[in-house]
Amino acid sequence: MSSLALAVRDSNTMLRRNLLHAWRYPSGTLNLLLTPIMMLLLFVYIFGDVMSAGIGGGGPDRSEYIAYIVPGILLMTIGSTVIGAAVHVSMDMAEGLIARFRTMAVYRGSVLVGHVVGSVLQSIASVLLVGAVGVAIGFRSTDATVLEWLAAFGLIALFALALTWIAVGMGMASPNPEAAGNMAMPLILLPLISSAFIPAETMPGWFQPIAEYQPFTPAIETLRGLLLGTEIGDNGWIALAWCVGLTALGYRWSTAQFNRDPE
Repeated sequence: MSSLALAVRDSNTMLRRNLLHAWRYPSGTLNLLLTPIMMLLLFVYIFGDVMSAGIGGGGPDRSEYIAYIVPGILLMTIGSTVIGAAVHVSMDMAEGLIARFRTMAVYRGSVLVGHVVGSVLQSIASVLLVGAVGVAIGFRSTDATVLEWLAAFGLIALFALALTWIAVGMGMASPNPEAAGNMAMPLILLPLISSAFIPAETMPGWFQPIAEYQPFTPAIETLRGLLLGTEIGDNGWIALAWCVGLTALGYRWSTAQFNRDPE
């Protein structure tokens, strides 16, 4: 059997292990899903009329605000879901499983690949679930073409891959699962200071650069453009650059942590 075939076999085994763990203990993923769903319902039904009036510049229009907020919530869902990857990797480290895998005759990268691919699949499933909630409360994307839907799905998958590699690095660098969860909290908090809920240009002048030059805002604006037909501008290229950069950084960080000699 070739080296590539062995790597694929071992990675598939590790992926099945992680998916089976998620299937047997779904409470962790469901708890992480509650945050974006509650934020969606809160901002639509509690703050929706006020927020829509501020965005539209006219009278309250809740349906307009639903269309505005759902793309941001979808990417926030990814940030919430991948925290589970950081916690699970840290659990494997704390329980000695990573150390044991290092000594076994398996493809070394398969351990990380299993965590990453499993987390990306869970993130996509979570986005579909939250998206279904969005559709149930009135979100519609009638003008998007098939190509734009495919591009939107590709952006979601690529963004999930980037955040997952960062989360895996956080998990491997943390001394325990609790610390891993705390270290990964910015992945939930960053959407709160992005254009997910209000346009960045409506924020105070000193705060706008923080909202504009972070990974969530260009990705959110690109997703809005694909699904709703709004102007994308340079946000598409910026979002792609963020995804590639975060993926490379997370991969290097994670592999360096995995390959280091145990103390």
